[in-house]
Amino acid sequence: MRVDLFDFELPPERIAQRPVEPRDAARLLSVRQSELTDHIVRHLPNLLQPGDLLVFNDTRVIPARLTGRRGAARVSVTLHQALGGDLWRVFARPAKRLRCGDRITFADDFSANVIERGPLGDVILRFDRAGAELMGALHTHGAMPLPPYIRGGVADTRDRDDYQTLFARQEGAVAAPTAALHFTTALMDELTARGIRSAMLTLHVGAGTFLPVKVDDTQDHMMHEEIGVLSPETAETINATRQAGGRIVAVGTTSLRLLESATDDYGRVSPFAGATAIFITPGYRFKSVDLLMTNFHLPRSTLFMLVAAFAGLERMKSAYGHAIRSDYRFYSYGDCCLLEPAYG
Repeated sequence: MRVDLFDFELPPERIAQRPVEPRDAARLLSVRQSELTDHIVRHLPNLLQPGDLLVFNDTRVIPARLTGRRGAARVSVTLHQALGGDLWRVFARPAKRLRCGDRITFADDFSANVIERGPLGDVILRFDRAGAELMGALHTHGAMPLPPYIRGGVADTRDRDDYQTLFARQEGAVAAPTAALHFTTALMDELTARGIRSAMLTLHVGAGTFLPVKVDDTQDHMMHEEIGVLSPETAETINATRQAGGRIVAVGTTSLRLLESATDDYGRVSPFAGATAIFITPGYRFKSVDLLMTNFHLPRSTLFMLVAAFAGLERMKSAYGHAIRSDYRFYSYGDCCLLEPAYG
């Protein structure tokens, strides 16, 4: 499909720079097949049904941005995919000047060597440590990797909490699964009291989620890989919910992408551990999810393509137009929508 079909105009003032407080006071646009209705996230228990299952991504954002030196030259890197042990794929600036064997020094006792160049303009670094020691060094020397549309991507002390979800447990993400930012303990208690359950999976969101689609046709876009885990327990819970007549509600496009990667053509979810580079565009037939809760996404982005595939391109353009006219807040710290699929 032509990428320009997914374009729209967004006034800059609609881009949220901070989340609302409390988090569940954010606005929620219900996008059904027949109508659009305005709510707030706190109304979610009344928009769902007893027996429904919310599936959250429990990844935790790490301080993935580092500044170092290659000799006298300054180098900035953003980790975006763990390759195991001491190896990470990173986006680097200036990447074109890096060569295999180059050493980047981030601190007197913290460095990495360039191993090879990757397919997305990225490079692979071998750090001088791994596991908990590497995470400790990132927490000491790294910075929170905010999206560039939030204050130029420069995080402050508030973002350390604001840009983590209530469910953040498994360290490894470079971007937050932002639909889950709206949930509070009080809201989860209300959902539980209504008979709406939850399950967790892990998809470590990579910095590739910020990459613009630079090609003219979607079939020419190379999707980034992300590492995910869906446990046997979560797979069993999802399958049992579906068998009992409950609906599966993906909280965020990251949850949806991993669910689709772990589901067969008959709608049965299996345990999953590994990389997924699934790229969903209109024409895709969803197998695992009945509803999608998600934030408002960038024009021409893979995420807007995904929601257009789920709910219909014209319906999503209409919904986004309504949201812009009604002063909804967009992107990571913005408001959200609850989508019904275009089929069924």
